[in-house]
Amino acid sequence: MDFSYTIFIPLIPLALFLILGIFSKKIPPSISGWLGSLGLATSFALSLYTAYHYYLGGKLNGVYQTFTYKSTWLIFSDKLHIDMGVLIDPISVMMLVVVSTISFMVHLYSRGYMKGDDGYTRFFAYLALFSFSMFGLVLATNLFQMYIFWELVGASSFLLIGYYYTKPSAVAAAKKAFIVTRFADLGFLIGILLISYYSGTFDFSEINNPEGYVITNWASTSFMGLSVMTWGLILIFMGGAGKSAMLPFHIWLPDAMEGPTPVSALIHAATMVVAGVYLVARLFPAFSFVENGFALEVVAYVGAISSLVAAIIALTQNDIKRVLAFSTMSQIGYMMLALGVSKYEGHEGLGYMASMFHLFTHAMFKALLFLGAGSVIHAVHSNYLKDMGGLRKYMPVTHITFLIAALSISGVPFFAGFFSKDEILAAAYEHNMLIYVSSVFVAGLTAFYMFRLYFGIFWGKEKQYEHTPHESPMSMKIPLFFLAFMSIAAGYIHFSDYITADRKPFSAHLNYSLAAIATTVGLIGILLAYIFYKKENNLADKFSHAFGAFYKWTYHKFYFDEIYLFVTKKIIFGIVASTVAWFDKYVVDSSMVGIGNVTVSFSNKIKGMQSGKFQDYAMAFLGGGVVLAMVVFYIWIN
Repeated sequence: MDFSYTIFIPLIPLALFLILGIFSKKIPPSISGWLGSLGLATSFALSLYTAYHYYLGGKLNGVYQTFTYKSTWLIFSDKLHIDMGVLIDPISVMMLVVVSTISFMVHLYSRGYMKGDDGYTRFFAYLALFSFSMFGLVLATNLFQMYIFWELVGASSFLLIGYYYTKPSAVAAAKKAFIVTRFADLGFLIGILLISYYSGTFDFSEINNPEGYVITNWASTSFMGLSVMTWGLILIFMGGAGKSAMLPFHIWLPDAMEGPTPVSALIHAATMVVAGVYLVARLFPAFSFVENGFALEVVAYVGAISSLVAAIIALTQNDIKRVLAFSTMSQIGYMMLALGVSKYEGHEGLGYMASMFHLFTHAMFKALLFLGAGSVIHAVHSNYLKDMGGLRKYMPVTHITFLIAALSISGVPFFAGFFSKDEILAAAYEHNMLIYVSSVFVAGLTAFYMFRLYFGIFWGKEKQYEHTPHESPMSMKIPLFFLAFMSIAAGYIHFSDYITADRKPFSAHLNYSLAAIATTVGLIGILLAYIFYKKENNLADKFSHAFGAFYKWTYHKFYFDEIYLFVTKKIIFGIVASTVAWFDKYVVDSSMVGIGNVTVSFSNKIKGMQSGKFQDYAMAFLGGGVVLAMVVFYIWIN
């Protein structure tokens, strides 16, 4: 099978970026919107075509094969070199479908949402750059190629988050996202260098080969009680944790909501934030076999803790986009913990399959939630729940589609999220009871805060709006319809037939007892939200006061931002940097200035020796001769 044409999937949005970016002042908005949408529609069609042919004919002896098309770019040694190319395997094909689907829907949606904006063409250029970067990341054949596109994703997200560059909060949010992820990416880079130095390769196929040199010789070098390969994998996961907004690198995610809502759907639903999950999945054999999966345990606990903390914070937020941002962090934590509790072979790899399954379904219903939120914001011109209520009468399409997404993320039976989330819970139950209990609790919290959002927007208190809200235009409705359909239908895909850790299909069955527990907990969360928020009452205020300090802590997001500001301003800048600055000024600079002053003073004293007068030189010559004669005479007589 020939999949070399897949290079055009990223090249099309790259061409769009160059055309729309260079000629942004000359291309009319009506053309740029259609041009961007048609370009991504082409990439979307090619991705579906690739998926159709790969999943139908990509097996050999019952195992999905890898197809690689690459050429050498940089050579460091006879073994170590960087290639650029395209890697086609089950998870890269699945990610092509996810990224192209969400990108195409966001392009269509943006045609209506961004209508009349001064930077309309520039916005579509940024979208195309982001899509190109994500496609390149997904198709990377080696760690260094992935790192290049990883940083391009960061750069393009910086442009999109800070799109409203005249708005100080948007500029601050873009800088915050860029700087925080730089710290995480430093770990990623060090991890790449460690693994490449000790393994002699960047190539995924060599690193992930269970019988290859990298995995079979992981114990050859150790440091501080762990193998160097394990440290490398943990540092690589650090980069993934930053991009996927896991603790403690999550603080950039809620602020990133300053970008236009379609950006939130594109970055925080299915693409940038799942890059960390994709990174761990891409290196899963190494994570699984090196040091008996120690690095995977780190992944599992970071994912579980992040999921729980984010769900608790989401309960108290009033900006609807920030609620969805913390929801994203919580669901990404689900995917991470599923990878962390997974093994490699057969049904033992249920967690791996469940993680990829949830990545796929989550992309659909979370994009729908963000685009639905954008439709609401477009109608009422506010992000806050206090400015909303009773919108179901004015926005029936948005109401129904948002409800479908809320039911799906809450794990209600027959919706996509129910199937993928229950597979994660089953994997956790089989391998780690503590993580399982935490995950079930998070499922209940998720249902509660999502229906708090739903009832607060579409039911609750009837508002007197200054301008009567109206339904979004058809260009915004079409993506809502499509994603609503996918938020139901995606759950019925037999994912274990296509995506497994060892690439061999296995039969995955719903565990009805575990599903009943999770569903019951989710329905309890929905019922509580119904009681608290369906109609206007003061129950929420009473409970907020009852929880006292804990409510205040959650509302302020456990003061993570304040802690980071204290550490950076008071400790790093105020103590460390000021001490270094004092040393630089009064020791380094003063010593250099002192040397210069001594040199100048000494030169002033001896400059008379070079007066330029003949009689001075004659006197020095005669004086020197007399001194030499006296020295010779003294030596001779003694």
